[in-house]
Amino acid sequence: MGTGKRLIKYSMQHKGILITGMILLAIAVAADLAAPLIAKEIIDNHIAGAEGTVDFEPIAWLLAVFFATGIMTAVFRYLQYLYLQKGANSIIKKMRNDVYEHTQTLPIRYFDNLPAGKVVARITNDTEAIRDLFVTVLSQFATSFMYMAGIYVALFYLNWQMALITLGLVPLLYGWMLFYRKFAASYNHVVREKLSDMNGMINESIQGMTIIQAFRREKQMKEEFEEMNEKHFKFQQKLLFLEAAASYNLVGVLRSMTFILFIWYFGGAALSGSEVVTVGVLYAFVDYIIRLFNPISGIVNQFAKLEKALVAAERVFRLLDEKGEAVSDEKIARYRGNVRFEKVWFAYKEEEYVLKDISFEAKQGETVALVGHTGSGKSSIMNLLFRFYDVTEGAITIDGINVLEMSRQSMRDHMGIVLQDPYLFSGTIESNITLGDKRITRKMVEGALVAVGGERVLKHLPKGIDEPVVEKGSTLSSGQRQLISFARALAFDPAILILDEATSNIDTETEEIIQHAMNVLKKGRTTFIIAHRLSTIKNADRILVLDHGRIAETGSHEELMKLGGIYFQMYQIQSGVSQTQTVG
Repeated sequence: MGTGKRLIKYSMQHKGILITGMILLAIAVAADLAAPLIAKEIIDNHIAGAEGTVDFEPIAWLLAVFFATGIMTAVFRYLQYLYLQKGANSIIKKMRNDVYEHTQTLPIRYFDNLPAGKVVARITNDTEAIRDLFVTVLSQFATSFMYMAGIYVALFYLNWQMALITLGLVPLLYGWMLFYRKFAASYNHVVREKLSDMNGMINESIQGMTIIQAFRREKQMKEEFEEMNEKHFKFQQKLLFLEAAASYNLVGVLRSMTFILFIWYFGGAALSGSEVVTVGVLYAFVDYIIRLFNPISGIVNQFAKLEKALVAAERVFRLLDEKGEAVSDEKIARYRGNVRFEKVWFAYKEEEYVLKDISFEAKQGETVALVGHTGSGKSSIMNLLFRFYDVTEGAITIDGINVLEMSRQSMRDHMGIVLQDPYLFSGTIESNITLGDKRITRKMVEGALVAVGGERVLKHLPKGIDEPVVEKGSTLSSGQRQLISFARALAFDPAILILDEATSNIDTETEEIIQHAMNVLKKGRTTFIIAHRLSTIKNADRILVLDHGRIAETGSHEELMKLGGIYFQMYQIQSGVSQTQTVG
């Protein structure tokens, strides 16, 4: 389905408001266009055509009608504006909701290749450009076409030959629109793309401002941004030249041509004596021709917004066309948490496998630790278990059921995760633990914080669990953020718990509290721990040592130390670093 048809489909969802607005507009146009005919009637039949004394009574009545049509036009134009604007805003509200909702269904893989700023640009900037289409362009085009239709009806009523000549303006206007769109479409694609790129870069720069300043990359970032901005400016200038030619200049030329034809036709007819034209007809004809160029000018001046909106709509629909997965409300009973990986292979990019023939089992209540060098595949296993991605080959089962047979949402309903750098949302500490889930009461929040030892770290905050939290929790320490994350996981009472390097950014004093929190969380749950500090996983039931996407070793801490392999070497290195630091 084309972009235009899809926009019409959206508008049809609010057709009642829009049709009402169009009817009100039609009444306003009819009232407005009646004015020149009333003036013609006054001039021809009551002034120029009057013999002797002028009868002012019918003139007064016609002037009253003339005045009434003006008031009627103003009232109905006001009402149609309200209805059309309300319809336009409703359409864009629906579209924005649809786009945002759709982004929630897209796979994580999609966001791997698209910066956050570009997604934001689609939801905000591009939909705002489409809003201009419905708010301004639609209203202007509807008004202009109705006026033009009404004016042509009146012109044909007054003099069909001259009206036929002025009808030649329509194909000229249409031809210019095709010419304009041919160039404007390509220019607008570049402008929207560069605007999206700049949004992406700004978002990335703000997120990484500490690194930019720490490594003195301000100048380089400035140059990169200026390069994008320069290209954006260059194509905006091209659009500007095109728009300048399309607006005043084009309409001015057409107006001059029409008046030349008007003078030639009526002047020639008067001189030859072949046709008698009354003063009223001349007045009305001139009035209508002047009025005709207002809607023409309105249409031409909206070409730019029309093209911007169509390009923006194309980008929005491209995002909506990305294959998503409907968010399921299905609930399943809390599973026990027996997890099995069976000959699992996985690649982020085709044939570039990061996991190769992975097989292991984690029974209910067991703690399984994953260790290995960077890029060994630890996080990829967790990504598959949480179904941020699906396996390329093999299978993952929970309690004997293949995870692909469950919806992602119902499966995750009984899983919890604590990340190395936990993400906190704007709100309060309480809202970051409940995440808006009404099943979790304030008492449960307080209980979870006490259980993980969070009150020791958070007790000095002035408002306690009602303490405001800014985006990413940047006003809290890493230890405070981590404890909130632990309390969040405990409050949701998961059957399977994933701890992704949860102690790697914590100081020694806070680590004791975190270790206590981890022990509380692990009770009765199947727990997976990704760890850099091997000292934190000595008590794990099983340790999987990953090397280049394969399980190189497996066993308990004692068994692996006796084996004297990769784990033993890693542990020795870490212990040696610790001793060196102690001596220093």
